This record gives sequence, C-alpha cells and structure tokens, in this order.
Amino acid sequence: MNAVVATAAGKSTVVGIGAFELGQRSGSLVTYALGSCLGITVWDPEVAVGGLLHVMMPSSTIAPDKAATNPYMFVDTGVPLMFRRCYELGADKRRMVVKVAGGAAPNATGGHADYFEIGKRNMVQLRKLLWKNGVLIKAEAIGGTTSRTMTLAIATGEVSLKCDGRETLL
Repeated sequence: MNAVVATAAGKSTVVGIGAFELGQRSGSLVTYALGSCLGITVWDPEVAVGGLLHVMMPSSTIAPDKAATNPYMFVDTGVPLMFRRCYELGADKRRMVVKVAGGAAPNATGGHADYFEIGKRNMVQLRKLLWKNGVLIKAEAIGGTTSRTMTLAIATGEVSLKCDGRETLL
C-alpha cells in the first residue's frame, strides 16, 4: 500500500495493474496495458510532484476485502489515497493537473458487445468522485477498443500515450 517515490534522474518506474507510484522532481512513471482500466496522472507544477495510478474497477463495494489490502485497485478508494500521498510531498489540490487514459472496451471488437462496461463504469465513477471534490480533468484519452501505454514525466508533467504503434501527448 505504500507508494514508491521515484527521484533518480532519468529513472523510469513501472506502475503495475492496481498500483500507484509517486515521484518528485525527476524520472518518469509508466504503466502498460490500459484497456478497461484507467491510468490517472496527477501533477503539481509548483513542487514537481507527480503520481500515476492504474485502477482496475470502479467500486470497492464488490470486494471490500481486496480494497482493504490494495485500495489502488478501485477508483473510489485509490483516487483519494493517491491525492493524499501527493499532499504528503507538498502538492496542493488547487494546482494539481489531472489526466486520464484507458477506459476502453477491448472485448467489444468484431461485433461483440461489452456486457460489463468496466471502462465506461470506471470513468463514470472517476468523474463523480472528482466533481464531488472540485477537481477537473485537464485532458483525457478514453474509450475505444485498444489498450494504451501511459507515461508521466515528473519534472515537466508531460503525459505521453502509446497506442497502435503511435505516440502522442495528452
């Protein structure tokens, strides 16, 4: 449950599924295979604190026991904890830049329906939570059917996405 602080210049820290990593001043955070999961970055430009959360499911109510051992698996428990960890390093909610990627329906290809709509439900839960707390999303790349790789450069707050062999800035 403790976030790792990546501070070494040029160091890239991988954020696993259902995990969160935190950095200050330098390095980068990267997460892979954002399908229906969401990659959520937060960055405070004044103190150069950034974090990357890779959440799997919208609500911890489906598995309270799992949420107790790994709150980063769920939007409703992982996002508030991510913000609190950033505050510990001097970040301020009013300055934080939030960017989101993922929320796809990777199984909805070839005429197949996305019965569970996990990606869509993840985004709905995130929007509700952020709106309730007065936080806006600065940029997003959500939906579709393909997975994405998301990278946060901690020194600059730049977020890049790789999808279908192309890299873009978010």
